[in-house]
Amino acid sequence: MDYRSLLKNVEKTLSAIEESEDVVSTVASVGETVVGNFRNELGIIGGRLYQLEDGEYVLRRGFGRSKKVSEGLTVPASYEPIRRAIEEGVVLADLKDPWVDRELEARLGVTRFAAVSFGDDRFILSFDVHPRVAADDLLVSLGIIRTVLDSKVKSEQLEDLLEEARRIQQSILPRHFPEMGDYEVWAATEPAEAVGGDFYDFITLGPDAFGTAIADASGHGLVAALLVRDVYVGLRMGIKGDLKIARAIERLNRILNKSRLSTKFVSLFYGELEANGEIIYVNAGHPGPIHLHARTRSFSEMESTGMVLGPSPNAVYGRRAAKMEPGDLLLLYTDGIVEAHDLRGREFGLDRVRRILLDYRKRSARETVEKLMSTVRQFSAGRAAEDDRTVVVIRRTGRPRGAQPEGPTSPAASPSAD
Repeated sequence: MDYRSLLKNVEKTLSAIEESEDVVSTVASVGETVVGNFRNELGIIGGRLYQLEDGEYVLRRGFGRSKKVSEGLTVPASYEPIRRAIEEGVVLADLKDPWVDRELEARLGVTRFAAVSFGDDRFILSFDVHPRVAADDLLVSLGIIRTVLDSKVKSEQLEDLLEEARRIQQSILPRHFPEMGDYEVWAATEPAEAVGGDFYDFITLGPDAFGTAIADASGHGLVAALLVRDVYVGLRMGIKGDLKIARAIERLNRILNKSRLSTKFVSLFYGELEANGEIIYVNAGHPGPIHLHARTRSFSEMESTGMVLGPSPNAVYGRRAAKMEPGDLLLLYTDGIVEAHDLRGREFGLDRVRRILLDYRKRSARETVEKLMSTVRQFSAGRAAEDDRTVVVIRRTGRPRGAQPEGPTSPAASPSAD
């Protein structure tokens, strides 16, 4: 055996695997490529692809010079060569072996074959092999291909899950910001990974009030996205059901506590703002939103009124009140903002946040959001975020909607998040 030639053909096969676009095309291209690249070195003359369905492996496609057999032929998962392929990863058999069904293999035109399983045993590739090929060379080569193919299929399964999580997140983030009274609203979120656990929402409560929420679910990826979806649905059901906000949060907490998700801890702030500046809120273990009082240029925080959602089904949540005067600003944020680190390991911290709010107190909500997010990125020296970062800025301008803002700023953009 010329192992240099063998490895070269393995590389060609793996290249075909990496260039495939999805699981099915991956498996199909591998079968074709193995037959084409290994005909001479390993005597592989053809093969078949099977996919597991309802406890049986269904023939999906034939390759190379294998006997033409109608697709849809089924082989039970209990068939000994398949069972051994699942247990050992790769199996080599011929008609002389007592555990081979000669009648079945005759229908397939097989005298000697090798099979590999992968993708959590959802797929079997069976190859027709020339009788004189050395078993060791064949098993080593197919073992290498199986390992990389298995990794490829599982990677694509993960990508599918991440894509589903992204779709969930995109479906629940608001596409428009509230337009009510003299309030001006903007928000932004940046996940630390492909999919994060942060979320914000706005709920219309009539012509003179709206609700705003921000949450941080434990973890990342699909589980966090599903948890955030539960928060989104549960919160809206409670609020739209005319429950008092504390009771709505307690109901949501019980829903999350009963969830089967392995990680089910969520911090949540929810507040209802009226046109006259009155705010009623519940804070379930979330970082306290920062209230900048324009008249005194001082800050206050809307502190926790109960524990994070999820751990205890009997948690009780209180509600509190605040008042936004004309010119005041309210910042809702997740801890990925204040806990961002620079190259020396220092945290961004609340002091830097407050300085930006003071400097931008007469700027638009959009400009303030963009300044916060860009400053945190610069502080982190462009490194990947350690945690999701989300901010919501609500300003009470004290001006009729559409009037020009004071100070060195441009008019606020349309409150569309698109």
